[in-house]
Amino acid sequence: MKSIWISLVLALFLAVGAGMSAQQSSHDADIAELQRLEKVWNEAHEQGDAAPLEQIWADDLEIAVPRMRVMTRSDAATFARSGRMKFLSYRTSDIHVRVYGDAAVVTGRLQRERTLNGQSVSDDWRFTKTYIRQNGKWRVVNFQASEAAQP
Repeated sequence: MKSIWISLVLALFLAVGAGMSAQQSSHDADIAELQRLEKVWNEAHEQGDAAPLEQIWADDLEIAVPRMRVMTRSDAATFARSGRMKFLSYRTSDIHVRVYGDAAVVTGRLQRERTLNGQSVSDDWRFTKTYIRQNGKWRVVNFQASEAAQP
């Protein structure tokens, strides 16, 4: 009887361990995918290519950044395709990715150099990007930025 009890406890520990390992693996895969999407976002901005952005934007996207009006997905797509803004550099750092089931939050610092209507502009922002998983794919539903505190 004691050996049956020990076998059951051992089986339970193995099952729990396997489940935790699968959850960790899934969590790690989500983080890797979100980090990849952050690179897609940055490269699309630097290359002036709206198509990759439109693929990761949710239908109800909202963008709120300094010195611009709040934009919807449609507004952002029109603006991205207009060519009015060209990025010379679009770099992020201090990235922190947190996953909460089918939602995720990415925070960090964004430093970018751009021309807007022919004028050079530099931005140094802190940002928060909110993703949700829709039909198995991560989509950005909100991007918000504010001026970074200067030392």
